[in-house]
Amino acid sequence: MRLSALRSVAPLLLLLLAACATGPQVSSTESADADFDRYRSFAFYEPLAMERGGYATPASERARAVARRELEARGYRYDPESPDLWVNINAYLVERTNVSSMPTVDWAYYYSYRHGYVAVPFYSERTLVSEYREGTMNVDLVDVARKRLVWEGVATGRAPRKEADRLARIDETMARIFQQFPYRAP
Repeated sequence: MRLSALRSVAPLLLLLLAACATGPQVSSTESADADFDRYRSFAFYEPLAMERGGYATPASERARAVARRELEARGYRYDPESPDLWVNINAYLVERTNVSSMPTVDWAYYYSYRHGYVAVPFYSERTLVSEYREGTMNVDLVDVARKRLVWEGVATGRAPRKEADRLARIDETMARIFQQFPYRAP
């Protein structure tokens, strides 16, 4: 393989490796006046924001199950009658297009009657276009008594095309969101 061809392919390979190695970008925010020591129970807000039609889907059922597992693992009790916190979950997909360009160099050979064949570099841009789905998932914890958002976790990343793969990714994404939640029930 020519050195110029290797140089033009190396940045693309690094970009692909970096994309495979990273998961969703996760961030969280919390209300400064929230008193997490007084929250002991939770329930799900009805209907969840991700249940746009007002009915459950396999994705919303999986998100509920993972959120319940994560909160119960932290000592919170599920209480649909009188919860301290409402849990609301939203998720959506957006089609994205990524356009990138990188300079490439190649060589052409020119014949000069004085110097024979001479190698002459020429430069061009290679443009790469890729389409992908970006998914965003929000988990909101709302103080029921004050009807006020006290914590929010957001994950954004590439979503798999197949629905079965997306459902499997919900577990991983919700777990990563709840890694940002530092509280335990008293």
